[in-house]
Amino acid sequence: MSRITPICSESVSDEFNSELRLELSLKPTLPNTTRAAKKRRTFLKAGGTLLLSVLVPQTAHAAKILAVRVWPAEDYTRVTLENDSELVTNYFTVKNPERLVVDIEGLELNPTLKELVAKIQANDPYIKQVRVGQNKPNVVRLVFDLKEEVSPQVFTLQPVGLYKHRLVFDLYPASAPDPIMAMIEKGDWQSDGKQTQVAPTTPFASSASTPPVPNLPAQGTATTPSTLAKNDVKVEQKTESKRDSKQDAFPAEKSTGNGRMITIAIDPGHGGEDPGATGRGGNREKDVVLSIAKRLKAKIEQQPNMRVMLTRDADFFVPLNVRVQKARAVQADLFMSVHADAFVNASAQGSSVFVLSDKGASSAAARWLADNENAADLIGGVNIKAHDKQLASVLLDLSTTAQINDSLKLGKVVLSEISGINKLHKGSVEQAGFAVLKAPDIPSILIETAFISNPEEEAKLTDEAYQDQMAEAVMKGIKKYFSRNPPLAKSRFT
Repeated sequence: MSRITPICSESVSDEFNSELRLELSLKPTLPNTTRAAKKRRTFLKAGGTLLLSVLVPQTAHAAKILAVRVWPAEDYTRVTLENDSELVTNYFTVKNPERLVVDIEGLELNPTLKELVAKIQANDPYIKQVRVGQNKPNVVRLVFDLKEEVSPQVFTLQPVGLYKHRLVFDLYPASAPDPIMAMIEKGDWQSDGKQTQVAPTTPFASSASTPPVPNLPAQGTATTPSTLAKNDVKVEQKTESKRDSKQDAFPAEKSTGNGRMITIAIDPGHGGEDPGATGRGGNREKDVVLSIAKRLKAKIEQQPNMRVMLTRDADFFVPLNVRVQKARAVQADLFMSVHADAFVNASAQGSSVFVLSDKGASSAAARWLADNENAADLIGGVNIKAHDKQLASVLLDLSTTAQINDSLKLGKVVLSEISGINKLHKGSVEQAGFAVLKAPDIPSILIETAFISNPEEEAKLTDEAYQDQMAEAVMKGIKKYFSRNPPLAKSRFT
């Protein structure tokens, strides 16, 4: 079994010297006769040890580092050492300057491990450089020179998928940033009460079937009787109107004063250690869905009173429960996870939309897909000790019928829009136990944009025009959903 031990120390260079001084200071002074007897016992023990070392074959061998990977991101930087066996590790931090020191036992320095030095990028938010050396026989020392104080998590992962044993270092900032402020700094949109007009060139600005997102009253805004009367007339007009089978008619925009911000959480699936599915052409799911998510983000930010939070905006891994936590931290009104299917049969094709189910999967295929997506934590690598199992169970218990019903409404309009640019794998929204959809208070959907395992659809997924069309279709679905289901006022506005 692997063993990882955090150690506190004030100095790297003095660590072993101080331990030696401490050991010597604890030895008692012995009488001469006692010393002589002890020498004889020591001689006999040494002889026995020598005899055993000759007779017993040495089976222990040094572990071998197979690969080193570094995943820098603003959220945290991950360093992964993939090896052929479990490792025993001790680590501690040192201040002035900030450093993380890691001693790995049972390891000899090899060229692969030395590659770690060159893999640290200049723009890494947390690591300035790393030094690697053979500290003593069978012990390799890594010294991470840090740009700021970090809260390290060091853990091992058992072999899974294509990976062997992994030793993982996750370097989180000691002071976690405020999620809402981080979203504001990254967003390019106006604050509450400052209306912006979408440029006429925006694809949806002149669309008859997709009206602008309604402006909603801020908390405490008074609604006059005349406004209520007008709204009643609009409701009656909506009830009496007939809907064409190909085009929906939606109520006109409500003008009730300054609207509050609508927050959309977009979740590009997989990332970092977890590539997701891989197409025959070598394209990875984690890359194409991040590209689509960024395009969708840009389109949402063009809309008045809307802003976006990406659960990841670069190539790094985010555990499933953390994706949900991020959405809740910014009080998201919607959660949309973007993926690209894979199946054992390369002929499988089409786009799909899924929502959470509390009564079992709607089909065997939906159950199979949910099981695959829920395995992302095993591939990506979750620190089991830090993983909040209690939170996961609470989220499951709090996933209400109301949340699932709202998710179904969102899923239907998004699926309808996607059908205009790609064949549907199934003509209705499917349901299964996706862990990433278990936000108890946020309508949540998972969009499978196409089958990356299908060569034709893999080509689509890597085509910029198709990515933009997919993002546009989802944007239309979002606007239709809110035109029918205006978000409720929140107790806190950001």
